[in-house]
Amino acid sequence: MRILLYNPDNGVTRNFMPHLWMFLLRSLTPSGHEVLLIDGNAQPMDEAGIARFVREQNIGLVGIGAMTRMIAKAYRVADAVRVTGVPVVMGGPHVTEMADEALGRNGGRRHADAVALGEADETWPRIVEDAARGQLRDVYAPIDESGKERKPGLQSYPAIPWDTINLDQFNLIPKAAKGTLQRIGDGYGTFRIIPMESGRGCPYGCEFCTVTGFFGDSIRFRTNKSVVDELLLLKARARNERGQIVVFFIDDNFAINVKRTKSLLRDIIAAGAQVHWVAQISANLLRDEELVDLIAASGGKWIFIGMESIDPANLADVKKGFNKPGEYAAVLERLAQRNVYAITSFIFGMDNDTPGVAERTLREIRTWPPGLPIFGLLIPLPATPLYKRLEAAGRLTRPKHWLEFIPFEMAHAPLKMTIAEAHAEMNYAWTNSYSPEALEKADRALAHKPLDQRINIFIARICFRGIYFPQMSRFAWLKLIIQNRRTIFRLVKEGFTARRSRPASAASATSASALTAERQRASHRFRLLP
Repeated sequence: MRILLYNPDNGVTRNFMPHLWMFLLRSLTPSGHEVLLIDGNAQPMDEAGIARFVREQNIGLVGIGAMTRMIAKAYRVADAVRVTGVPVVMGGPHVTEMADEALGRNGGRRHADAVALGEADETWPRIVEDAARGQLRDVYAPIDESGKERKPGLQSYPAIPWDTINLDQFNLIPKAAKGTLQRIGDGYGTFRIIPMESGRGCPYGCEFCTVTGFFGDSIRFRTNKSVVDELLLLKARARNERGQIVVFFIDDNFAINVKRTKSLLRDIIAAGAQVHWVAQISANLLRDEELVDLIAASGGKWIFIGMESIDPANLADVKKGFNKPGEYAAVLERLAQRNVYAITSFIFGMDNDTPGVAERTLREIRTWPPGLPIFGLLIPLPATPLYKRLEAAGRLTRPKHWLEFIPFEMAHAPLKMTIAEAHAEMNYAWTNSYSPEALEKADRALAHKPLDQRINIFIARICFRGIYFPQMSRFAWLKLIIQNRRTIFRLVKEGFTARRSRPASAASATSASALTAERQRASHRFRLLP
């Protein structure tokens, strides 16, 4: 049987990386079946296009996974596929909480022939075999003999064959530039951001988050060897392709067990498995100097930190009081000293927010090392404690907001400002953080840093700008380049000046020597740590 695994886009922005669930289920599929992957963010297709693909490719089963913001598109695609007579199974956090909606048991249209609740590591093989026999059940849940929910262990994690998977759709380098870029430096013929997990679960239980509800509050980890082997596989592929790979550890909190994280990072260093990587880590865990040293030495380049608010009252309201706004500056400076930078996330529309919250937040951000601030609105996701609280208080303005997804649109009334005022605050934050003037100021603040770091940060800021200001066409990119021509011209000029100032062979030898020495120092230092 041929199986299609499909992840929908949200119709607004394109994600920078694919979703791990597709690759994981592909590895868990019983032998004898062929699995095809389509990520709508990389291969935009409408409902008719997906239905045509399913017919032409003789697909026998379609699996669709989607988060809440993508579920409306997922339902439309599922409906189109089912019209062709091909069964659809749906899963993910939204479907797990809203199974009756997907199955049409709440009075609406049925979108799925079957749903997979929770983590599908154990249930997916059964789903495939049942579908092959034409005997799909409505609901598949990971439960033990007593009927209690069971979370899969990660000690025997399936090997994802990154060396043989077709990743062409996830290459961020334009085809026209591939040949030229392969010959530059270490080679940029391909550039991919690859998702990886080292563990699952989160004990914090923040009021607005779906992670604890889906993965549970007990933490499960892969073996260090499993993670290191996967990194080595990816590193070898990038080298063979004369390309680049960045790994995004999608753990909700990569350093939730600091002792274990240090052990993993030491093993990465010892094995020479360093690649550039990104991870999500809460600010309170980054007080640890040794942890931050290891992050830098193992290839960590960006840390996503859910700061949410600079107001302690807001943080207490959403059960995230372990965040201490007074520590934010020190944490970011600690990272920047090691050339690791932060993606800092903020939420507007919390109950203690008032007009002017964006400027108050930006005043704090401007005192920190330049990074990537991102801003969102407080959105009550189904089945979260936040949703239940707002529903009980009668404060939901769009109770089923996911069925008509509107980006950056609130679904409940804040307490101390109007919905329109909250929207205006977020627009102010994005506009003033990613204007040409702001990007130029951020680059000048990094004038003491090496040019390659400044270029990487500038490109990252340009890309992250697209989260709020869509950059989906060539014209949009051309306009953006023109608006930022001063900063771009300065960076290009400095690059040519530096190149002319010394012979390329000497520069390469010096860089290689410095890099080798640094790796030896890092390896020796962390081999001695207990």
